Amino acid sequence: MLVAAAVCPCPPLLVPAVAAGAAPELDDARAACLDALGVLAAARPDRLVVVGPEADPGAGGTLTYPEGAAGGFHGFGVDLDVRLGAGGAEDGAAARALPPSLAVAAWLLQRADWADAPVEGVGVAERLAPERCSEVGRELAARAPRVALLVMGDGSACRTVKAPGYLDERAAGFDERAARALGTADTTALAALDAGLAHELKAAGRAPWQVLAGAAHSASPAGRLLYEDAPYGVGYLVAVWS
Repeated sequence: MLVAAAVCPCPPLLVPAVAAGAAPELDDARAACLDALGVLAAARPDRLVVVGPEADPGAGGTLTYPEGAAGGFHGFGVDLDVRLGAGGAEDGAAARALPPSLAVAAWLLQRADWADAPVEGVGVAERLAPERCSEVGRELAARAPRVALLVMGDGSACRTVKAPGYLDERAAGFDERAARALGTADTTALAALDAGLAHELKAAGRAPWQVLAGAAHSASPAGRLLYEDAPYGVGYLVAVWS
């Protein structure tokens, strides 16, 4: 059963070593993420499942990463490695590197000294159908008596002319709807986010957020929005459900 959730953005720029001189620009976002992890720890879960977007998880639309799975930021010119959780890598884990979204999550967990529960990761296809997202969420929530989710994902990448997807007038409205749903733990509104529009707006968080909605289907969490901004023209949101 889902007992708590934290929603965080997943740009590699959240890692100061990657952001370099621009690191202070995301200090507030980092602080909000660490506050959100504190809420997860306070819920005393039996298991933490980290969910994040993945470009190509395979035919099933999801890919699981065991505790100890490794990743890093070498592709961004930074010699920095991370591991998911505190455990050692299981057989085969080292051969499958964490996708960037889960690598950022692993970095956040290391920064928070997470040792409160076993951790596993789930990469979710960015275009996974909403109905399948809901199914995945229900499956994850049933993995232990007390499950917490760390949900990684960004809003639209089309908020300004300098954004990765250039300016799209629909982007602000999409992000506002997502922020309202996440801040109020409105699972119906999250499930109703338009997958096609999210893809057009390069909103990689849509599928993970809808996994969260599915995980909370039998719970009645209270939501709180901790951070909302669009640096670099990308919507970044931090929220907690408990």
